[in-house]
Order: sequence, then structure tokens, then C-alpha cells
Amino acid sequence: MSYSQPDSSTTFDKAVILGQIPFEMEDAPSVTIPLFLDRISAGFPSPADDYIEAELDINRLLVKNKAATFLVRVGGDSMINAGIHDRDILVVDKSEEPLHDKIVVAVVDGEFTVKRLYMKNGKCMLVPENPRFKSIVIGPEQELNVWGVIVGVVRKM
Repeated sequence: MSYSQPDSSTTFDKAVILGQIPFEMEDAPSVTIPLFLDRISAGFPSPADDYIEAELDINRLLVKNKAATFLVRVGGDSMINAGIHDRDILVVDKSEEPLHDKIVVAVVDGEFTVKRLYMKNGKCMLVPENPRFKSIVIGPEQELNVWGVIVGVVRKM
């Protein structure tokens, strides 16, 4: 088994990740949105509770290392039980260490995938979060390249 991780200076020429060109966060504009003081119940909120706690910058919430962060769009439902749905946008950080049980964007033998990384007792697998899919066991002849760790999910309702 060969394992590698691109450094944070890796550039994306025409690399297609999960059917989309990755969007790098380096030049992303800052977006702030009001964050309200009280949590909102599933019921009807009261206008009296309209107190803004702070301005929340979405980039600061989701992006720890701007130069090493990119976005990809998911294609498929192999990670549905982890809350990652088809067409979701994933926030991926190349500088995060791909540890056991983290969800990663990986390339196995030239194919991109999003799976949970399993590294225990000398075994390495990429595990789906949907029982309809099989785990990818990384054999001694296979090459595993982890592009980054998923640090956020963006979904339009």
C-alpha cells in the first residue's frame, strides 16, 4: 500500500473532483450574516427574541486554513448516513491530518471518492456511510492519496 497526501501548495489544473472543478478559498469574499442570541425552536419564533448576538462570517466558521481549503460537490449517496447528501458542497482542508475515523476526499488507483478513513491494526480502508456500498480495502499494491479532510458541509434546502 502506498499512501501520500498532497502538500497545501498543490494546485488544481484541470483536476475534476466528484464531477466538479474544485473551488479554492484563497480569493473567496467575506460574507457576514447576523447570528441571533437565542436558539430557535422548531416552533414559531417570537419577534421579542430578535436580538442579534454577532455578525457571523461564514468563511471564518468553516475555513481554518484559507490557502489549504477547497470546495467540492458530492455526486452520489454513499455517505448519506454521515449527513452528506448527493449535490452537497463539501469544505475540504488539505492541511488537516487524515486520522482514523475522519471523512476524507481520497484518490484510490486514480478514482476520487469521499469516505470515512479506517486505519487500525495495520489495515487501511475507506468506509461508506450507506449499507448499499462496500468498503474499499486498500491492498499492498494500491495507491491511496488523501486530498483532504472534510471540515464542513453546505446544503441548499
